[in-house]
Amino acid sequence: MSQSNQFSLLGQRRFAPFFWTQFLGALNDNVFKTALLTILTYDALSWTTLDTGLLNNLIPGLFILPFFLFSATAGQLADKMEKGRLARYVKLLEIVIMGIAAYGWMTHHLWLLVVAVAGMGIHSTIFGPVKYAYLPQQLKPQELVGGNGVIEMGTFVGILLGEVLGAVLVVQKPFGLETIAFVTIGFAILGWLTSLAIPLSPAPAPELKINWNPFSEMVRNLGFSRRNRPVFLSILGNSWFWFYGAIVLAQFPLYAKNYLHGDHSVFVLLLMVFSVGIGVGSLLCERLSGHKVEIGLVPFGAIGLSVFGLELYFASVSYSATAAVDMSGFIAQHGSLRILFDCLMIGVFGGLYIVPLFALIQTRCDPQHVSRTIAGMNIMNSLFMVVAALLAMVLLRSGFTIPQIFLVTAILNAIVATYIFSLVPEFLMRFLAWMLIHTIHRVRTVNANLIPKDGAAVLVCNHVSYVDAIVIMAASPRPIRFVMDHRIFKTPVLSWIFRTAKAIPIAPAKEDPWLMEKAYIDIAQALHEGDLVCIFPEGKLTSTGEINEFKGGIKKIIDRTPVQVFPMALRGLWGSLLTRGSGNPFHRSFKRGLFSKLELAVGEPIAAELATPEYLQQRVSELRGEWK
Repeated sequence: MSQSNQFSLLGQRRFAPFFWTQFLGALNDNVFKTALLTILTYDALSWTTLDTGLLNNLIPGLFILPFFLFSATAGQLADKMEKGRLARYVKLLEIVIMGIAAYGWMTHHLWLLVVAVAGMGIHSTIFGPVKYAYLPQQLKPQELVGGNGVIEMGTFVGILLGEVLGAVLVVQKPFGLETIAFVTIGFAILGWLTSLAIPLSPAPAPELKINWNPFSEMVRNLGFSRRNRPVFLSILGNSWFWFYGAIVLAQFPLYAKNYLHGDHSVFVLLLMVFSVGIGVGSLLCERLSGHKVEIGLVPFGAIGLSVFGLELYFASVSYSATAAVDMSGFIAQHGSLRILFDCLMIGVFGGLYIVPLFALIQTRCDPQHVSRTIAGMNIMNSLFMVVAALLAMVLLRSGFTIPQIFLVTAILNAIVATYIFSLVPEFLMRFLAWMLIHTIHRVRTVNANLIPKDGAAVLVCNHVSYVDAIVIMAASPRPIRFVMDHRIFKTPVLSWIFRTAKAIPIAPAKEDPWLMEKAYIDIAQALHEGDLVCIFPEGKLTSTGEINEFKGGIKKIIDRTPVQVFPMALRGLWGSLLTRGSGNPFHRSFKRGLFSKLELAVGEPIAAELATPEYLQQRVSELRGEWK
């Protein structure tokens, strides 16, 4: 994949057949489900006497219930079997299920259609671990964000088209039901045909012995995922998004009918706008992340979900039109564009939130356990979505209006996101880094791909500003343990971030010899565990813009733990508001311009035996060069 076009993957066999198989599955799911929800919303009396609001929340709940019950087993199958073969079996199952649904449509048998909904849930449960475990097998690390973005875009475009087709075709007289039955069987067959071209994807654990007890395997799976804290909390964050989306989307049919006074085309319009937003947000991730896994986008997405969830509530309560309208009539109403914009932006920020989480899970979990980790995520997703359906039903029965449910969901999102990010400050720190390099500075990296993606190494860099660590962190594909002055480490409020991010405080020997020795022990332990450690060998910020003498501490570190050392140089930060020097810092900053250029240059690794302070200073000086 080129650095500028993630869509080039669609022309490659390692990606395209799998993409279209996934796309057609998402499309067919939603043609079927939306057709059923549309019939129950706008023609309920000819099918059932049950409460429509109850059914609109019950049916999505039944679809995701198999995820909770069978994801653990599906994860084992995906790790044990070749993924292309498993995908073909799943597509054959889809043809059978759509055949059962067709009989239900023809006979007006509601509960047979409900059984088919659960069957499609089983189909998606088995395919889910295959979907996300396939990508890291076939794509390069720098392609994962773009590949996930295209998959998510395709998924939600499939959802969009499915919702449009389902809602439009089922109400066509006199053959709407027959058309839906024919189309869903056709898409299932087409999905099976595309699955035949999926390339060989060897099983990572072919010797795995399947545990057919879904409950004990579920417990074991979640227990395994919890050992990797960032991955487990990313799974929780992912599941929370599906909680949020499940509540919002389940309200759209009655929201369109009872609050916007629209026909089924208004419901379709809301789904279209939301799905387009998800697709746009997913595709933006690669551009905004700089072709790497950028988890700093996750807090940005969470903020947007709450802001525009709140805004949707206020837009809804201010909408005063009462005339019955179709799609074009609704668009002409005062306040309608505000509602549509809110739905669009919820989708955009949802895409920015979810894609980096998927990529982080794929890159940081055990390669032999990817499918089971994804299965664990699907278990959590299903649990959260079932709870979402139950909460929505409880709120409706308690007298909450649908706009009030939007409000409650937005507030809950802010609370949950704050809690998750407080547990893993890396998300917030990467967000600050991302904001810094996309607002105050125009950042360019030189050879940042040299930063090792795994294994122990020491990074050394000149110390120019108070935000050096943030800039370096933004360029790194993995977490870095920074060695920092103990006084800064103890800064009120910020100290908990530094501590949770596993920064290593250090003090000069004359101030605190015990703390200095402990720092060297902690650095050696971090390197022994395979971490990246970054140190600023000058020991202080430059006050002139020139590099200060490198101290001997770096030699002591390398002597204790001989690892490669990567020289780095920051170019362009000096003279900004966040640097130290004579004169008015605001004058220096604005003289250079608000969006000043900044570069981080990374040099070739230096062997441990050559990593003297003098040689490292020479290499950093060469990298720094002459700034223009």
